[in-house]
Amino acid sequence: MTSRPRTGEEYAALVKQAIDELEDIIEASNFDVDEIDANLGYVEVLMRELREMRDAMRKGTYQFGRQDLPLMRIVKQHTEQDLPCIRLFYAINQTHRMGLAIDAD
Repeated sequence: MTSRPRTGEEYAALVKQAIDELEDIIEASNFDVDEIDANLGYVEVLMRELREMRDAMRKGTYQFGRQDLPLMRIVKQHTEQDLPCIRLFYAINQTHRMGLAIDAD
């Protein structure tokens, strides 16, 4: 994804997509431990933080910010090889820091 979401609904969908991707990683690890990093604790932490973010969006308490999302401390320690959905996290974080792309055509 090269551009930020334009609406709150698109942003929430991006967060949901990242949660779904993390669930897929955990599910895949149940079938092929050799291909997925055996220590998936970081995936569970990311999932928990995304779910908290999604809940805040649902409650209307989510706030955009100027700093990286806390989950980026984990994301930045990984590559696309062990976190295939890493680009989603960067897109979510960019939107968090810069806001929605409401000026986009």
